[in-house]
Amino acid sequence: MAKTFGERLRELRLERCINQRDLAAQVGIDFTYLSKIENNRMTPPATKTILKIAHALDVHSDELLLLADKVPGDIQPVITRSPGLPAFLRSISDLSEEELRELSTLAQEVRARREPHRENGSR
Repeated sequence: MAKTFGERLRELRLERCINQRDLAAQVGIDFTYLSKIENNRMTPPATKTILKIAHALDVHSDELLLLADKVPGDIQPVITRSPGLPAFLRSISDLSEEELRELSTLAQEVRARREPHRENGSR
């Protein structure tokens, strides 16, 4: 079973030997609020707070943002730049992690084939 945001947060904090009071102080939140989040008595905090938590715990923010059902900030403009992108994302929503890696590799290959054309000034 997948971990909740709160469970993963607690796990990361304990792995780094940081107590709730210290992490809360670093992030600028009350430690009782942090406790409620870790115990799944409150929903995950706002994106800005999650980014601060990720920084304090020295983890990539994507993991925590995704567990909180939030879209990483650099992805929002990608999704909204073309009407085809939401449809594309829906079409790949049931792919496995391995299939997504394969698709990502294919996208990198397509991009690499396109790059030499741009260097020559043609499209």
